[in-house]
Amino acid sequence: MVMLLPLLAFLFASLLVAAGAMAFWSSATTTIERRLGEITVGGHADAKAETPEYAKAIVDALKRVGNIAPKSASESGKLQQRLIAAGYRSKEALIVFFGIRLACALAAFALLMSPLIVRPNLLVAMAATGLGYLLPGMVLGRLAKKRQHRIRLGLPDALDLLVVSVEAGLGLDQAIQRVGLELDFAHPDLSLELSLINLELRAGKGRREALHNLAERTGVDDIASLVAMLVQTDKFGTSVAQSLRVHSETVRTKRRQRAEEAAAKTGVKMVFPLVFCIFPAIFVVTIGPAAIKFVQVLVPMAQK
Repeated sequence: MVMLLPLLAFLFASLLVAAGAMAFWSSATTTIERRLGEITVGGHADAKAETPEYAKAIVDALKRVGNIAPKSASESGKLQQRLIAAGYRSKEALIVFFGIRLACALAAFALLMSPLIVRPNLLVAMAATGLGYLLPGMVLGRLAKKRQHRIRLGLPDALDLLVVSVEAGLGLDQAIQRVGLELDFAHPDLSLELSLINLELRAGKGRREALHNLAERTGVDDIASLVAMLVQTDKFGTSVAQSLRVHSETVRTKRRQRAEEAAAKTGVKMVFPLVFCIFPAIFVVTIGPAAIKFVQVLVPMAQK
C-alpha cells in the first residue's frame, strides 16, 4: 500500500491541473472580447471577466512544462482555428488545451496502472493513454460543430434584419452593428461574430478584410458564401438590399432542405433501436407462449 502513495499523489496532481485548466478556460477572456462588452453591453466590462490569479499561475506553469505545444506551425494553426471556431479566442487557449490533453493522457495511464480499479496491464494502460490524448480533440471538434450549427441556424434571421435595416436607410456597417445588437438574445454566437466585425472596422480594417476574417473565424459555408456575395456587391456597385434578399431566400431554402434531409434519415436511424430494443420484447411476448407450448408437448414425446 505504501508503494501506491506516489502513484495516487501523481493522479491527484494531474486531476488538479486539469480542473484548474478547465476553470481558466471557462473564465478567461481576451482584450477584444472585453472591448466588445464595453461597446455592446453599455460602457463597462463585466467584472467577472477578469482572469483569476490561480488560473494565471496554472497557465504560467503549463508554459514552463517541457513544450507541450506542438512545434509544427501548421498543426498549431489548425488547432488555433478549431479553438476559435469553438469560441475560445484567448492567446492561452492553445496552451490550456494541450495542458488538458496531457493531463487526460497521464490521468488515464495512472488510473489503469493502479490496482485500485482493475489489474494493472501495460497494454491496456497505453491504449487508454492514447484515448485520453485524443479525447479532448474530439470534444473540441464537437463543440466547434455545435457552435457552427447555431450560427448557421441564426443566419437567415440575421439576413432578414440586414435587409430591413439597409432598406430603412442604414449603411452596411451600421446595419451589421444594429443586427448584432438585436440578435444578442436569440443568437448570441452570431451576434458576437457580427459585433467583432464592427470592432475590426473601428480599429481601421477594411470591410473586405473584416468580412473575410468572419468567414475564417466561423468556418461556416453559408457565411463564406455571404461574404463572397457582399464583396462582389461592393466591388461591382450593385444593390446591397436586393442581393441580401436573394441570399436570404437561398439560405432559408438550404435550411429547409437540411431539415427535410434530417427527417428522411430518421427511418434509417430508427432501425437499430427497433432491432436491438423493441423487436426482442415483441418476440418474447408473441413467440414466447408458443415456444413454451412446443417445449411442453415435444419434451414428453422425446422422453417416450
